Amino acid sequence: MYNLLIIILICSSLLIIHTYVFYPLFMILIYRNSNHNQLLFYSDDELPSIAILIAAHNEEKVIEKKILSVFNTNYPSSKLKIFIGSDASTDRTDEIISNLTNTYSNIEFIKFKGRVGKISIINHLQSLCDEPVLILSDANVIFKQNTIFELVKYFKDSHVGLVSANIIKESSNNDGISYQEKKYLNFENKIKSSESYAFNFIMGAEGGCYAIRNNLFSKVPSNFIVDDFFITMQVLERKNYALLNNLAICIEDVTTDISSEYRRKVRISSGNFQNLFFFKHLLFDFSSICFAFWSHKVLRWLTPFFIFICLFSSVFLIPYHKFFIWISCIQLVLLLFPLFNYFFKFNNVFLKFIAHFYLMNFALFEGFIKFIKGIKSSIWEPINRNV
Repeated sequence: MYNLLIIILICSSLLIIHTYVFYPLFMILIYRNSNHNQLLFYSDDELPSIAILIAAHNEEKVIEKKILSVFNTNYPSSKLKIFIGSDASTDRTDEIISNLTNTYSNIEFIKFKGRVGKISIINHLQSLCDEPVLILSDANVIFKQNTIFELVKYFKDSHVGLVSANIIKESSNNDGISYQEKKYLNFENKIKSSESYAFNFIMGAEGGCYAIRNNLFSKVPSNFIVDDFFITMQVLERKNYALLNNLAICIEDVTTDISSEYRRKVRISSGNFQNLFFFKHLLFDFSSICFAFWSHKVLRWLTPFFIFICLFSSVFLIPYHKFFIWISCIQLVLLLFPLFNYFFKFNNVFLKFIAHFYLMNFALFEGFIKFIKGIKSSIWEPINRNV
């Protein structure tokens, strides 16, 4: 029994270390010796027409800035159309969009009378488009001048099915959770960038902004929450590339409110488990996609279970050696770090990151519980904006 518990403890610890340390380091080493296909559109080429799809609900704070950022890009306006679906907004969102349609004729605005959710809106908007390239983007993600061109230029290569933007997370300060969240998302972006160069695919597009060939768009089940991962994996299953272009820069505000961010993570986590079970057939196909899926996503989604396994195995090892009393106590204290941070507001960066790590894993575990109970709707509420 002792040997079995030791093996369980070591293996669980190594799996956590693999997804957060070994795999990122491995990808960075491969990335140094990799190059993207250089078959690209250039600014003087005949560029494809594109459609930008936006689902909005009560986005009066950001929707005008978003639309204007699209038209302020250097992509030819004659090849650009925006499809916006308002999900029964009750603030000034509809009024703002309607006013902008008087100025810009290439905005198609659809009002939904009742809440239907982002997925249903995007599925409907896509059915209205005949443009060869779609850009799916959130209302609060603001484009830079080159964003659209940098997303589209890789589609000259017929193997490329999807290109993700590089979303830079900004906030007015480093209060609350924003500093840790920005650092974590930058870390995640480096992994995806390495995957893109090494494998010609990424484990999930940046949900706030990515481009996809219209003929590769797969309608997402209406109760799904994480549509970007679902769509990316469908592209990969059709043997197309899914890339990340770091030059396709967008700006997104990061909330400083811990409770809002925690609820968002719980929601996304439940969607992650939807995707895990939908794409479970990819877990054992012994390919580079299988390796990346396990290493980058599946093990990370399962980390809260590994944390609990480490704790329980340590507790059961106490009768064999007093050393495991200390190991168990340390793990218990670490589990309480989010609570300590909430009450005492850590100033030490290292302690903040420990608290953030465990908070993320609590959200993952709660998301799993929601998934097990059943997810009937993908309807969402915008988080508190810092604008």
